[in-house]
Amino acid sequence: MASKIEVKDLLEAGVHFGHLTRKWNPNMSPYIYMERNGIHVINLYKTVAKIEEANEALKKIAASGRKILFVATKKQAKDIVAEKVSNVNMPYITERWPGGMLTNFVTIRKAVKKMAAIDRMKKDGTFNTLSKKERLQVDRLRAKLEKNLGSIADMTRLPGAIFIVDTMREHIAVKEAQKLNIPIFAMVDTNSDPRPIDYVIPANDDAGKSIEAIMTEVTKAVAEGLAERKNEKSAEAKEAPAAKEETPAKAKKESAKKEEKTPAKEVAAKPAVEKTEEPVAENKAEAKEEPKAKKADAKAKVDDLTKVEGAGPKAAEALVAAGIDTFAKLAKADPEKIKEILTEASSRMAHLDPTSWPKQAQMAADGKWDELKEWQDNTKGGVE
Repeated sequence: MASKIEVKDLLEAGVHFGHLTRKWNPNMSPYIYMERNGIHVINLYKTVAKIEEANEALKKIAASGRKILFVATKKQAKDIVAEKVSNVNMPYITERWPGGMLTNFVTIRKAVKKMAAIDRMKKDGTFNTLSKKERLQVDRLRAKLEKNLGSIADMTRLPGAIFIVDTMREHIAVKEAQKLNIPIFAMVDTNSDPRPIDYVIPANDDAGKSIEAIMTEVTKAVAEGLAERKNEKSAEAKEAPAAKEETPAKAKKESAKKEEKTPAKEVAAKPAVEKTEEPVAENKAEAKEEPKAKKADAKAKVDDLTKVEGAGPKAAEALVAAGIDTFAKLAKADPEKIKEILTEASSRMAHLDPTSWPKQAQMAADGKWDELKEWQDNTKGGVE
């Protein structure tokens, strides 16, 4: 578990410095502590609380296997974000935000595949058959694609969340994520509007030290989520062969016990009526116990609803609280009813469109994961 960040650390990094009072956004007033020398000071106690909240959500998303896209194109944030995020193998954009990066993801994927095609040309010798001018053009195209899209080459589907440094500068990214119901995490300064952001981290988004302090905490949470996922997978891999070995051994023990309980002499002495009555009574008892066991298993089982495109951690929590805790239940739910549940849970989820959620949940309930992934990749953020 990562150590809790302290206000003292944020203070030393200059996270509390906001913008000039005349440049403020009134919607940031809940996160502003005071005004000094014409500059707003951010309440760092609220920043710490918001960092913890965001980290918990990011940890869950990382543990579920979804990617988190980091966006920071401003000069002072580029290198910091690239260094921190590459350590946890997450995609990031630090050069410029390509228009339609999320809303036109299919086209972006084609550009990424073009890089792979050029690499294959160089390996199989096709590249050498081109003229000198053509080779130069292909090399330039490859360099350009690598610069703008090289960091998202492993992102084969829409991200499970997006983390932004400076929402004013990356306003197009915010709008695209909003349109596709992708949870937005962001460092928000006193001049920005926090309303479109799902997880607000009030902080100075201009100073390098401030950005580094926040990014360090965020990437720690992502790393924890990835470690949890790795441990779960290794535990499952160990349990699978152990279960196979146990079943024959258990069967042998049970058969031996039955033989001990009913020796040959006793069976011969008992009348035929008793032979039929005892197994019937046992079967009845077993029949009563089976539904109870099934009910207990059903209660214990709660599906990861964040695997449905458009449903973030908060939306999943609201659905589980309302009793929709499995893919099968979500598949039968009415989209209008889902919308009501989300809106009642939080006004920030009122923009979510759950029209396609039952369809996706049905595929998940049927175990058609490849079909679900293909559908999510072909559709724009789960919206047909």
